Amino acid sequence: MKILVVEDESKVGAFIKRGLEEHHHQVDVYTDGLRGQQAALEQDYDLIILDIMLPGINGLTICKHLRTRDVTAPVLMLTALSATHDIVDGLNAGADDYLAKPFHFSELVARVNALSRRKNNFQQEKEILTLADLRLDTTSKTASREGQEITLTAKEYALLELLLKNTGKVLSRALISEAVWGLEFDTGTNTIDVYVNYLRNKIEKGFSGEKLIHTVVGMGYVMKVKSTWQQ
Repeated sequence: MKILVVEDESKVGAFIKRGLEEHHHQVDVYTDGLRGQQAALEQDYDLIILDIMLPGINGLTICKHLRTRDVTAPVLMLTALSATHDIVDGLNAGADDYLAKPFHFSELVARVNALSRRKNNFQQEKEILTLADLRLDTTSKTASREGQEITLTAKEYALLELLLKNTGKVLSRALISEAVWGLEFDTGTNTIDVYVNYLRNKIEKGFSGEKLIHTVVGMGYVMKVKSTWQQ
């Protein structure tokens, strides 16, 4: 992993760097908060190890700032402070784990490995659904086309996710009604058709790409790139 260590005690920082590099990690060390925070914002680290008591800006403030800037790398707080309220403050600031000094290096390695597994599991769970230039992030629940973000309501999102997960398959109104609304299909309502039109307006209108949601008369709807699909 590529690891950032922000630790004002140079001997401790050098000790951590040497030990983690022996475990085949790439490690950058900074001894003041401002430079450490800048590095975390400018580079893509797999793990950040933060001391709390730092010159310039403390570790809690750095962690809070990183989370507001959507830095998602796991953060391990490393500090001499070990009271319960300090642990709570660290976790509330957005840290993922906490290790008090002095510590055995084997415990640091174990915590680093645990955070690495947690990060990898999260990345595996993240799913991006795509069709042509349409993207749907099922983790952040956001959609975009041609790089432009599309705002969806909860039902619009659920309908789009269903269609994208079944690209190329004709979905009946009854199936859509049960999957999105949890209801038996009512032939006397046009709710599904209305929401399909809402989606069409949002993901097709104003974009240069081809239409993606198609009506199959008497059967339902299908999401597809027309040139690659045969009924």
